[in-house]
Amino acid sequence: MSVELATMLKEGTKKSHTMAENVGFVKCFLKGVVEKNSYRNLVANLYFVYSAMEEEMAKHTNHPIVSKIYFPELNRKESLEEDLQYYFGNNWQETVTPSPAGEKYIQRIREVSEQSPELLVAHSYTRYLGDLSGGQILKGIAQRAMNLEDGEGTSFYEFDAISDEKAFKDKYRTALNNLPIEQETADRIVDEANDAFGLNMKLFKELEGNLIKGIGVMLFNSLTRRNRSGKNKTNEGFATAESTN
Repeated sequence: MSVELATMLKEGTKKSHTMAENVGFVKCFLKGVVEKNSYRNLVANLYFVYSAMEEEMAKHTNHPIVSKIYFPELNRKESLEEDLQYYFGNNWQETVTPSPAGEKYIQRIREVSEQSPELLVAHSYTRYLGDLSGGQILKGIAQRAMNLEDGEGTSFYEFDAISDEKAFKDKYRTALNNLPIEQETADRIVDEANDAFGLNMKLFKELEGNLIKGIGVMLFNSLTRRNRSGKNKTNEGFATAESTN
C-alpha cells in the first residue's frame, strides 16, 4: 500500500526549509545581494553534489523505488558545467574542487547509494523540487545582482527538457505518492530529506565569510562612486571645514 510521501515530505521538512531560507547567505541572495566569488564557489560545490547524485541515481535505474523518480530531464550536471566555464574559464576542471561541506554532502550521497538506495529519493526531492519551484526567481535575482546577460552564468536554472514545470512537478509528486513503500521507509525518507536540508545549509554557511568581505568591498565601491559623482560638493565641504579652522 502506497503512502502520501509528497505530502509527508512537504509537511515534514517545513521547519528545515524555513531554517535554510534564514541562513545569512540565502537571505542576502533573496534580497538581491549576491557577491560573485561566493556565488561561483556555490556553483562549483553544486556541480560536485549533482554529479554525485546523478551518477548514483543512474546506478539504480532498476531499483524498485529509485527508478520511479529517476527523471534524466532533471539532471543539472551539464548546465552547471556551462556555468563553471563562464565563471572560471575553459580550464575550470583544473581549478574547482569541493569545499569541506561539499565533501560531506557528496560522501553522504555515496553512502546512501551503497547502503540504502531508497533514501536517494530524499536527496532528489530536496534539490530538484526546489530548483523547479524557485529557479526562475533566483535566476532573475542573480542576473540583476551580478549584471549578467541572459544565458550568462545561469544555465543551472534552465530546464530545457521540461516544457511545463508546473505539470512536471505534479508528475513528480504523483510518482512520490505511488512509490511501493511502507510507512517506516517513508519516515526514513523524510528524515533523510531533513538531513539533506542540513547539508545544504552547511554549504551556504561556509560561503558567508567571503560574502561578508564581498559586501564590504561592494559597499566601499558604492560609496566611493557616489563621492566621485558628487566631487565638487564634497570638496566644498572640506574647504569650509579648513577655512573654519
